[in-house]
Amino acid sequence: MTREAGATRTRRPPAERRAEILRIAMETFAERGYQSASLAEISARVGLTQAGVLHYFSSKAGLLTGVLDLRDSSDIEELGSERPHGLAFLRHLVETTRRNTEREGIVRLYTVLAAESVTAEHPAQEYFRDRYQGLLALVVEALEEARSLGEVADDVEVTTTARVIVATMDGLQLQWLLDPGSVDMTRATELAIVRLIGRDLPPVGQAAGGPGR
Repeated sequence: MTREAGATRTRRPPAERRAEILRIAMETFAERGYQSASLAEISARVGLTQAGVLHYFSSKAGLLTGVLDLRDSSDIEELGSERPHGLAFLRHLVETTRRNTEREGIVRLYTVLAAESVTAEHPAQEYFRDRYQGLLALVVEALEEARSLGEVADDVEVTTTARVIVATMDGLQLQWLLDPGSVDMTRATELAIVRLIGRDLPPVGQAAGGPGR
């Protein structure tokens, strides 16, 4: 049986095939990084020719964009229609860390690509720059809300505190990937935030609450 004949007999709906390509690409980028992973390798793992993959994604960079969009969509689904406010948002960050311990592939993908993106002309550099700026802005806004609600002291330096929170989460992810058994990301993240803001976070059940809910 020729490859073409086999492909015809196992042809899948376009949406299903596209999702499979994204899944394989996500795994490959997480394992090897964007620069080292080739379109030929991804195509072979999917069971298509390179032309077949390019039928769904215009280029390797386009495939990377699709992978990153897929990752973002899972985060958006978890957050819901409206983000929590004030300290409830910081609790949400801790719970996101907890969920990340159950999705090593996505955490590895993010960590590898974020590190690679600092190199010259990396196709994901703008994505990660925008992502960090967006996340930082959300944490700053949550801290400002918490300050206005009297949840934290007025002298909390919101921008610096937000940067340290984001840096702590990223650093703990790297340590966890290298030695999962020795790192409790969730506990360490919460401890760092509590020490930074000088008070405990609300219980998990209140993480979705806050003004406007």
